[in-house]
Amino acid sequence: MIAATHPIQRPPQAKLLVVDAERHIAHVSRSAFVNFLRSGDLVIANDAATLPASLEGIHLATGRAIEVRLAGRPSLKPEDVLRFNAIIFGEGDFHTRTEDRPLPPSLTVGDQLTLASLRATIENLLGHSRLVSLRFDGTPDEVWAGLARHGRPIQYAHVPTPLALWDVWTRIAGMPVAFEPPSAGFALDWRTIAAIRQRGAAFATITHAAGISSTGDDALDRLLPFDEPYRIPGATARAVQRTKQRGGRIIAIGTSVVRALENAAMADGEVRSGEGMATQHLGATSRLRVVDAILSGTHEPGTSHYELLRAFLDDATLRQTSVELDEFGYLTHEFGDSVLIERVA
Repeated sequence: MIAATHPIQRPPQAKLLVVDAERHIAHVSRSAFVNFLRSGDLVIANDAATLPASLEGIHLATGRAIEVRLAGRPSLKPEDVLRFNAIIFGEGDFHTRTEDRPLPPSLTVGDQLTLASLRATIENLLGHSRLVSLRFDGTPDEVWAGLARHGRPIQYAHVPTPLALWDVWTRIAGMPVAFEPPSAGFALDWRTIAAIRQRGAAFATITHAAGISSTGDDALDRLLPFDEPYRIPGATARAVQRTKQRGGRIIAIGTSVVRALENAAMADGEVRSGEGMATQHLGATSRLRVVDAILSGTHEPGTSHYELLRAFLDDATLRQTSVELDEFGYLTHEFGDSVLIERVA
């Protein structure tokens, strides 16, 4: 697949590959997504706004330039921003592919980092020389101000121009808790949500701290997705229960919604409201209790997002979708085209 290089969320030419529960594959315009909904379905999207989670700075012990990409947090509480897990890169910026970025200096517990007006200390190494937990100095308000002033959206080399925050916020963005955009939601706008309801389907949201998609290191990438906090409103949990009782389908907009709902599901499939931490890695052996279909970006084999799609679809059909995505010129990455996959029973 070809990388989407322009930060346009809803281009009129966006494509949608559809795989139904009988494994039939169709190609349509992404604007036709609502035509595949049924009366009684429930569409659930992630309303997380994207943090400016990339910070340039200096590793004080060596004086070397670094980039810190925030990649995890203890909870969604606004005051809980003094501690993060993070990936550390060496010199450079997004113009260089992550896999070609230089390594940071050797990192040890207690190292201090200056990140413009922010200062942070490495508290732990998390099983990899570039994955650390760090603690910011100051108050939560000072950390928020520093992120707002000096942070930038995490970005990869396939988009050549610097991203602004409004490029990576969905139309329903609320709390700034995601580290990268919940980009499946780029397909939505208020007209689409109105059209969902006109079809007789319902719409609800959860909040999930969508994590990073690539670290540039094969060993680290195998750990993805990292643990991610989420919040499920009581109204959404009740809507899931009503939909299931009435025989409707749960349609997740993006992999982050699937992770949150399935993590919050009890053995009988009932979804618990409140906050939680998504720790599971969903894949071919996973048994989905809640979600019946997913609208997602196009994902390449070997990525954590592709692995999650294996929970919906057998490998042979999923390989065929990859072939057709290539043949029909679908675009990949966050500003690319989309797939709609219904879970095969």
